[in-house]
Amino acid sequence: MTDAALLPLSLPSSDEVVDWAAWVRERAVVELHAARSLVDRVRTADVADPRAVLVLWDRAAGHLGNAAAMGSLLGNVHPDAEVRDLADTAEQDAQRLATEWSLDRGLYDVFAALDEAALAGDPLATRLLAKVRQDFRRSGVDRDDATRARIAEVKERITELDQEFGKAVRDDVRTIRVAPERLAGLPEDWLDAHPADEDGLVTVTTDYPDAVPTRMFARDQGVRRDISTAFLQRGWPTTEPLLTEIFALRHELATTVGFEDWPSYDADVKMIGTGDAIPAFIDKIADAAQGPLERDLAVLLERYRADFPDAGTIEPYDAIHYQELVRAERYDVDSQKVRTYFDFAKVRQGLLEVTGRLFGLEYRPVEVPVWHPEVAAYDVVADGRELGRIYLDLHPREGKYKHAAQFTLTDGVAGEQLPEGVLVCNFSRGLMEHDHVTTLFHEFGHLLHHLLGGHGAWYRFAGVATEWDFVEAPSQMLEEWAWDADVLGSFATDVGGEAIPADLVARMKAADDYGKGIYARTQMFYAAMSYWFHRDPADAAAAGTTPPDLTERMIELQGTYAALPYLPGTHMFASFGHLGGYSSAYYTYMWSLVIAKDLFSAFSADDLFDPEVAGRYRDRVLARGGEDDAANLVADFLGRPYSFDSYAAWLAR
Repeated sequence: MTDAALLPLSLPSSDEVVDWAAWVRERAVVELHAARSLVDRVRTADVADPRAVLVLWDRAAGHLGNAAAMGSLLGNVHPDAEVRDLADTAEQDAQRLATEWSLDRGLYDVFAALDEAALAGDPLATRLLAKVRQDFRRSGVDRDDATRARIAEVKERITELDQEFGKAVRDDVRTIRVAPERLAGLPEDWLDAHPADEDGLVTVTTDYPDAVPTRMFARDQGVRRDISTAFLQRGWPTTEPLLTEIFALRHELATTVGFEDWPSYDADVKMIGTGDAIPAFIDKIADAAQGPLERDLAVLLERYRADFPDAGTIEPYDAIHYQELVRAERYDVDSQKVRTYFDFAKVRQGLLEVTGRLFGLEYRPVEVPVWHPEVAAYDVVADGRELGRIYLDLHPREGKYKHAAQFTLTDGVAGEQLPEGVLVCNFSRGLMEHDHVTTLFHEFGHLLHHLLGGHGAWYRFAGVATEWDFVEAPSQMLEEWAWDADVLGSFATDVGGEAIPADLVARMKAADDYGKGIYARTQMFYAAMSYWFHRDPADAAAAGTTPPDLTERMIELQGTYAALPYLPGTHMFASFGHLGGYSSAYYTYMWSLVIAKDLFSAFSADDLFDPEVAGRYRDRVLARGGEDDAANLVADFLGRPYSFDSYAAWLAR
């Protein structure tokens, strides 16, 4: 666990912007100074004691991570633009220092001189040394001075561009204005929260609590078309040149350090291993999903033709709405009725109770300073010992990150620092769609991984510091608890207190199975776009041409992989935030899902809270963080290597 004497980080006690700004500046200065001081000691350390050298380096990386994590979080969530800008600068400064270290030949020489044999009997220190040496080699530390200078310039520019891309997507909230009668079909609570303005019109935004129910429930096809178009135009045209430059610079960076292309460089430290394996995996999933896709589309088109008899395909802006009609009519699942069981406050509390029971945790609400009044904070305790602190920032607001993600505030190391994590989402303050309930469970899975894995000996292996294509597996597996009738019945109740009926949950599961083929192929479209946008610069360079136009390439890939046709005039890639952090590796969501289905096979449907299985999973997978290769952690839990079988069976049923 952890040292009970450790205390969580203290955030500014004032809401004043000037106080938050001063705190961001001071934390960045203090953490970066501590990092530099420790690295200065590395330069003169006694290489005869390799573990001591590694501790200095690891603790320096921990301080650097504190500055970067603070910058990334507050740059995405703080209500004030001045603080967000300062936080972005802090993240840039941390990235710049990390790049400086990675290209420092003197530092590399220190680690090259360490005697690995002196670490015998300490497998984690041996693993860390191998990782550090690999990091240096991948950085280009062995290149000449001019090349290393260019690498530093490229990395800094990539960081700037990534932040600009994220900011452009975050700030681009589009709207449509429609007469109230055109919103027939939307839930009453949503309509009550969206009164007409002085012009007699209702404003609908592209934020998720507006866009999702409008695309799903609005009976007016024109409204569905307009909100879908606005949603898929976010970021355009601002982000296209940013992305084009990012892809080119990543290609330059990868080739400079000896790789064929960026996907090859990126995959080198992932489970998948090589860049060429990515399109092969995408095609494997696409092929496996072909039959389920055809069945799904046949059902959808049959229902669509009841309203549009001459339709040859489903219009992309109608797909979500008609999938909802199929669920309501064929599977007797009315999502508006389902919503009445998922009041946000009950769902949040239910999530805490379910995960607390599953992993032996207690969540204690704490009244501490936060960056917005709607943020809730909890200290997490197990067996009377504090494990860390979590923050839940779950509703939309201006200037905030638009998707759903877990952000780090601090990584944890036993005896040094408690892990603290933040869930950043954009859910309704009232009733939730079940899809958003599963999203909440999913993201909370990341938070638990971060928290439970934050009590080892090394920052390098803390929390979710495992191969990136495994990171989604624990969070995807936790979604299974959001589909269990008994679990949902423990917190999903209507206004009268009646629990959601088990037969309704069974129908919801059947309805969700109906769309698996559409989902899988849609995900493979996104994965293909992520991969080929990063592979195209290499192919263009080899052919002596320029990479294809991003919109044209997107349309081509959508035609090859996606379940639904392109909506003319839209540019979905322009707001596809995963092109930043995930770069060429969006395939990891499906790669992780394959593993998640196999992990879940260890649990019995009759007892999802089996303490032996849950405890073994917690201790052998989550709590280990990155202390071993993900494949080994999974095999240790399952008692065998993971396989494709559970996923294939799930997809086919």
